[in-house]
Amino acid sequence: MSEAESEAKWYVVHTYSGYENKVKANIEKTIENRHLEDQILEVRVPMQEVIEVKNGVQKAAQKKMFPGYVLLNMVMNDDTWYVVRNTRGVTGFVGPGSKPVPLTEEEMMPLGVDQPNFVVDFKEGDSVQVISGAWAETVGVVRAVNMQRKSVTINVELFGRETPVEISFVDVKKL
Repeated sequence: MSEAESEAKWYVVHTYSGYENKVKANIEKTIENRHLEDQILEVRVPMQEVIEVKNGVQKAAQKKMFPGYVLLNMVMNDDTWYVVRNTRGVTGFVGPGSKPVPLTEEEMMPLGVDQPNFVVDFKEGDSVQVISGAWAETVGVVRAVNMQRKSVTINVELFGRETPVEISFVDVKKL
């Protein structure tokens, strides 16, 4: 991961309604023209599939999750702020006053934006030790690995019974 990628955060810009794709295209063109590929990494209009029923016929369609908004994965500096802010169709960054506020990881999760993939050194059947949290020091066997939730399910002994418990990747280590 380059230095720029580690500094890049997701920001939201407000656009005129219906201009989201045009704003995305304009920003991408500016990135190319000004060689800002290492500073503005991705421009996205989050879409979701919906099933529309018209005249008794079901049809899958793509709808904007947030009409009037575009997401940007970028390094915030004077140049990138200026380029995005002055893109035709952009009315401003989301944040108090003129200061853009990046989205938190929790805010990003429901948007379906891929966060960096975790690479874990354990798999189903491996023994792991819980290193923090309520189950600290507990040893268990991995029953399932959930990459979306970034968690593992292990069996722990609770009241004399094997009970499955879901624990975050960062709270376990392979034995």
